[in-house]
Amino acid sequence: MEEDECDSVLHAPVLPPTPPVQESETRSRSSRKSFRDRARRGSWISNISAITGISTSKFGVTFPWQEESNPEGPGCCAIILTIVSYLLIIATFPFSLCMCIKVVQEYERAVIFRLGRLLKGGAKGPGIFFVVPCIDSYRKVDLRTVSFDVPPQEVLSKDSVTVSVDAVVYYRVSNPMAAVCNISDFSHSTRLLAATTLRNVLGTKNLAEILSERESISHNMQSSLDEATDPWGVKVERVEIKDVRLPVQLQRAMAAEAEAAREARAKVIAAEGEQRASRALKEAAEVINESPAALQLRYLQTLNTVSAEKNSTIIFPVPIDFIQHYMRK
Repeated sequence: MEEDECDSVLHAPVLPPTPPVQESETRSRSSRKSFRDRARRGSWISNISAITGISTSKFGVTFPWQEESNPEGPGCCAIILTIVSYLLIIATFPFSLCMCIKVVQEYERAVIFRLGRLLKGGAKGPGIFFVVPCIDSYRKVDLRTVSFDVPPQEVLSKDSVTVSVDAVVYYRVSNPMAAVCNISDFSHSTRLLAATTLRNVLGTKNLAEILSERESISHNMQSSLDEATDPWGVKVERVEIKDVRLPVQLQRAMAAEAEAAREARAKVIAAEGEQRASRALKEAAEVINESPAALQLRYLQTLNTVSAEKNSTIIFPVPIDFIQHYMRK
């Protein structure tokens, strides 16, 4: 009997102690209440952040998607100025729409700054966009292709010849945010960079390459400019060499050299013609020597030619055999 009682005690299920009912209900109610409070606070702060564009970390709440985006948000003055600006817009509605609504063309983009900070979402446009007076400032960027002339550059070529070269550059803005934030004046900087790049590229070429390889020089300039202006948000589309000016003395020397080369080629061509003519005359003499009547026919053909040109001229042909008879005596 004692053993059976011990076994029943060992195999009996052990039940956990049940907490009091009032404590569990109190805990659940407090957790639900705190959750609702946090949710209401978070939604209210999120709405203010969406309207004003200010980080919610200043209100004591930081959401996971905001931990890396804006680690240092604006101060309390920025929040006050933003709220005051929105109140002024509401108070002066609808007259405030004239100051708040802006329009950019199809070929333009607007980069907006709010209290000195770049507004998220990238460049605005084309079409209508909204700005807040007193706290927003914007800058328009033209996306159309722009062309400019590179001033004539005096360049010393690789073979120590001074030449003056000018070019034309075509570029456009590919990234408005970088064009506004990364450089103060992308147009002026691109012009200066084009002039220096032209000098650097031409300095590695000799005069013959500059005159004959304009396309390759233009391609090298385009690739160099495009690589250098990429952080500025500028895309160089095309570079063309306009003109290559040589000194007057060098032009005269090159003209004399070309004239001498042409005269030498003319003399060679004339000598080759005389050689071929002599060979043809030799073959004709051999043919005439085989047939004595051919010489008489040649006399008659010559008389016909002379009489056609000058009718007043009278020619008496004398046979060569008759002259040879007197020469023997």
